[in-house]
Amino acid sequence: MARCLVTGGAGFIGSHLTERLLADSHDVTVLDDLSTGHGENLDAVRSHPNLRLITGSITDETALADAMLETEWIFHLAAAVGVKLVAEDPVRTIETNIYPTERLLRLARSGGQRVFLASTSEVYGKNPKEEWTEEDDLQFGPTSRPRWAYGCSKAIDEFLALAQHREHGVPVVIGRFFNVVGPRQVGNYGMVVPRFVDQALAGGPVVVYDDGSQIRCYAHVREVVDCVVRLMETPGAEGRIFNIGSDQPVSVRELAEAVIGKIDPAIPIEHIPYGQAYGDDFEDVRRRVPNVDRLRETVGVKPSLSLGQILDDIIVWKRSQI
Repeated sequence: MARCLVTGGAGFIGSHLTERLLADSHDVTVLDDLSTGHGENLDAVRSHPNLRLITGSITDETALADAMLETEWIFHLAAAVGVKLVAEDPVRTIETNIYPTERLLRLARSGGQRVFLASTSEVYGKNPKEEWTEEDDLQFGPTSRPRWAYGCSKAIDEFLALAQHREHGVPVVIGRFFNVVGPRQVGNYGMVVPRFVDQALAGGPVVVYDDGSQIRCYAHVREVVDCVVRLMETPGAEGRIFNIGSDQPVSVRELAEAVIGKIDPAIPIEHIPYGQAYGDDFEDVRRRVPNVDRLRETVGVKPSLSLGQILDDIIVWKRSQI
């Protein structure tokens, strides 16, 4: 079994990944400053003998180096994430996403660790294709729009990782996440599914930005984590990029209607302009659908749970928190 480090391991995806790795009998160190993650996300495994928790930031070189000592696999999930956070604090987004990744990759080159780099569908920018493959062009908007800072910063992370692989043989795997959802996700940073569920459970209205025709795909965190672990176990994944997410498109309006249908069909939907939510300089992507053929061909699976099954799981968890 491997000795693993999960940066951002107290976060939404990170905590599910930590639980999975422990269940697979790996030793796990978690490094998290709890700025967007929550310690209670790890309550179920806090006393596990194979878990070590370090409260610290990936921006702290000493803490990062200490956490990486004697590890074999690194899952780098820590980042500034969420549309709302990116729109409000682009400086934090850039500094948190780029510099620590460069340091981590440099340390992994010296230590010989295998690295999974969590990237994002945001790197595609506003590419107009119906569905995106890993070799498609990245098309960002102007630098005067802070919304693109996140995608640009993660694209640089990918360039850094692939350069370390090509020039120094660092075994890296890059996963581009598409709207990962499930229990423990909160809506504080613009995540649409927990926000809709919270609003519906509170009696509404469910607030949809713009006209709701934006297209997204939603994958359950449990299936996403399974794909991540499988990729790290697959030598043929090294030096490659993988879309990780559902490939079943749903409009945001349809998502709102599905949430309401499961909680209370009488709840109203309210539409507000993007400017009211994120400011007048916000620019959105109308369609975001991945092609996941490369993932399926490499590890034999892809996220496949239906939106209804995913929402049922989230609603049960949300109700348990009230």
